[in-house]
Amino acid sequence: MNMSEDLKTIVREQYTEVATKKPSCCSPSCSPGGIDFSESYSDQEGYLDDADLNLGCGIPTAFAQIKTGDTVLDLGCGAGNDAFVAQRLAGETGRVLGIDMTEAMIEKAKANKAKLGLSNVEFRLGDIEDMPVEDRSIDVAISNCVMNLVPDKAKAYSELFRVLKPGGHFSISDIVLKGQLPDAIREAATLYAGCVSGALQKEDYLQAIRDAGFAAIEVRKERLLEVPDEVLLRHAEAAEVQRFRESGASIYSINVFARKR
Repeated sequence: MNMSEDLKTIVREQYTEVATKKPSCCSPSCSPGGIDFSESYSDQEGYLDDADLNLGCGIPTAFAQIKTGDTVLDLGCGAGNDAFVAQRLAGETGRVLGIDMTEAMIEKAKANKAKLGLSNVEFRLGDIEDMPVEDRSIDVAISNCVMNLVPDKAKAYSELFRVLKPGGHFSISDIVLKGQLPDAIREAATLYAGCVSGALQKEDYLQAIRDAGFAAIEVRKERLLEVPDEVLLRHAEAAEVQRFRESGASIYSINVFARKR
């Protein structure tokens, strides 16, 4: 098994575990009481508490420009939280497809769909690097703090380009870095909020989108995510934490919007 498959296995095992309980941060690998990078969905139409596992780092539907009748794809749909919000925006004439590589999440999403009695939402087991989605079939794609967990981001964005219709677009919330995090600081941040583990430098993240052929790339929202000193000091010396703070290196949640030419 190669490194990419090893990472997928770890993520799949962790999210299988979290599918049966509600965590307190954006990844099941974080410590109890860890930071919650998610944002409140309480004012979003279509929100279902049972589908919200606090695994996100933004609200991608807020920037997705979903219209009535759109076909929407949710990458890494989890228990269906963003898919159900997207369904309300797309309306009865629209369609929402969610894919996730964790079978337990797909089962949970289908159970939540049944509670809502929705006929125009579908959930499929699938890999973002090899999506079970037809070419040029999607109007809008959304994703919430998932692409950072994908080993081959170039392949993932290439697949996203393939499935979007010409002129289609995406709205993705994710974690990025600015500046270099020392190894001990990165380890502390990852343990505190595991979604940091696969995060790229912001410019590298945006370049991967450019390289896939997308245009009109825009960061619609950017939010600084703080890891408290008391957490960092469990894994790094005080002098290293101070150097990190003085360096200006930071972890951010961003929302990226881009369009297929």
